[in-house]
Amino acid sequence: MTGFSMSEQKKAFQGYRATHFKWNCSEDGRIGVITLSRPKKKNALNIPVITELTQLFDGLSQADDVRAVIITGENGDFCSGGDLFEVVEPLTKMGAAELLDFTRMMGRLVRVMREAPQLIIAAIEGACAGGGAAIALAADLRLGAPSARTAYLFNQIGLSGADMGACGLLPRIIGQGRAMELLMTGRAMTANEGLAWGFFNALHESEELVEQARVLARRFADGPWFAHTMTKSLVNQEWTMSLEEILESEAKSQAICLATGDFQRAFAAFANKEKPDFKGY
Repeated sequence: MTGFSMSEQKKAFQGYRATHFKWNCSEDGRIGVITLSRPKKKNALNIPVITELTQLFDGLSQADDVRAVIITGENGDFCSGGDLFEVVEPLTKMGAAELLDFTRMMGRLVRVMREAPQLIIAAIEGACAGGGAAIALAADLRLGAPSARTAYLFNQIGLSGADMGACGLLPRIIGQGRAMELLMTGRAMTANEGLAWGFFNALHESEELVEQARVLARRFADGPWFAHTMTKSLVNQEWTMSLEEILESEAKSQAICLATGDFQRAFAAFANKEKPDFKGY
């Protein structure tokens, strides 16, 4: 991984230098932007891109500057999925053990995105397919452009829709019946369908898309950072909990938040009709 050692990661990611995609940070380091940058192949994924994305999100769990991450694609497309000749074709020559290693590697990217404390916003236009559509699912929020076409194409090459968490995540976002249709047919979900079904939080024109993602990211980055990380963590954890477990988990997490300086400072600011200064502790 090109970038920081673990000790350095605890300081800042603002100066991180990506090798296989573009990485830029806001001036204060709170917002990081990943731009997938293989425009001639509609930003298709290859092993170096997948590996570095996984390492970056894994490392961001140690960052104390980056509070929100935007992921987008270059030149009018988000990501067309796995590169046909660099990723898909080699799979035809692998044995069972290698294939399982590969599918687990792909799943790990989704896992580290869901586990990262930062809010992740996918800004999607044009092609959003296969593994790219799975990355979009792994984000916390999704903004789309009218050109966005999101497709889970796995069945078109004889594979199940159960890839990179799609069978678990997609029904939770758009509903069981709609998810089943997309996963079984491989057809593209239009931008308007995605908005109506809850896949997209909002639609914006292509020229405004990333800027609107920055506005949304800034709102979260300047908010109660520690509390936001708690919210994201519990939203993910509570899928498999009973109501009793949910209530106990939330009681404990909220007690932790109540003990922070952020709560004390925010209460004082609210009482004095001032804007709170959230420091993340």
